[in-house]
Amino acid sequence: MSAVKWRGAVSGSAIAILLLVNANSAAADDDFGNGSQKPGGTHTSGDSDGKGNLSATAGAVVFDRSKNGSGDSSGPVTSSSGNWTPPACYYAPKYTPDELQKYLEPIWNAESTGSDWDQTQRDKYVNGGLAKDFNKDKADQGYWWDSYVTPGREGDPGALKCTKDIFWVDKGEAPPADIPEAITPEMLAQLAYAEIRVPSTKVDLAPEGTTKVNLPTWAWLDTAEFKPVSVTASVPLLNVTATTTAEPVSLKIEPGTADAQTYPGSGVCEITGDRIGEAYAKGKAKETPPCGVKYLRSSGDGSYKLRATITWKIHWTGTGVTQAQDLPEGTFGADQDVVVQEIQSINR
Repeated sequence: MSAVKWRGAVSGSAIAILLLVNANSAAADDDFGNGSQKPGGTHTSGDSDGKGNLSATAGAVVFDRSKNGSGDSSGPVTSSSGNWTPPACYYAPKYTPDELQKYLEPIWNAESTGSDWDQTQRDKYVNGGLAKDFNKDKADQGYWWDSYVTPGREGDPGALKCTKDIFWVDKGEAPPADIPEAITPEMLAQLAYAEIRVPSTKVDLAPEGTTKVNLPTWAWLDTAEFKPVSVTASVPLLNVTATTTAEPVSLKIEPGTADAQTYPGSGVCEITGDRIGEAYAKGKAKETPPCGVKYLRSSGDGSYKLRATITWKIHWTGTGVTQAQDLPEGTFGADQDVVVQEIQSINR
């Protein structure tokens, strides 16, 4: 295994890249033509239950989703930090010398790019301008790097930032310092952030479904259903990995009408022990719930859309990074119908 010097989250020093122990690590130092992992290749490997969702490759990055949220009601978190998004493009290994030749020569031979440009490219990659014969004499010493666009971000203006020409990087060396989009553990963590899926936030209510005007409605969540989830992103060819973890920290109740009072007043219920809020129990009808809502007006013939939103604290660790590093918090919410009726009085 080679030791790679890397620009990571550890400031001021180069760090030794650790071996990522997974099904793809054995190919990390193989020549691409002989190993099972290819730069830019795409494969999916199934988990133990045969669902095929343990890992999937996107570009040069492999995602392990075995500890992610699942189910039809799960969904991605939305960053609470305004316009923050993971990188739309990045640079990573893409070609062996033979693969670069197979990619470029048909373009040149088609003569659709102009003879001057074609000759410039041949001078660059074949005749010794940047490489002689695509660096075939160094086939076991490094890789040709090129840009990748993050899936789903093809139309994003950020995807246009990666305009650098294909470049060579020797094994064990960091990519050029003037390429800020070259893949790093922190970038992997950000890409994993976009893959995080968390469960729906339907809360338990008492009374359930239908409540009365001026009657406190208790709301709670069992955090056993909202345990931390994580996704690991890696580039096995470089033995670089990062794991991004999301943990629930609070629940926000939005009643769906201004004619309501939340408990607490902010509507934000913090996690206490193993739950958010407190389950209603017989005899507590006159007590103030630690988490809930009181509607002040009937919903008439319809219902109010109560929205419950969980805030997730998100952090990562990875190659060369032993202490958790924060990423922007994320939120995920869902609506549920609440019917509010007037309390009927009896006149005698």
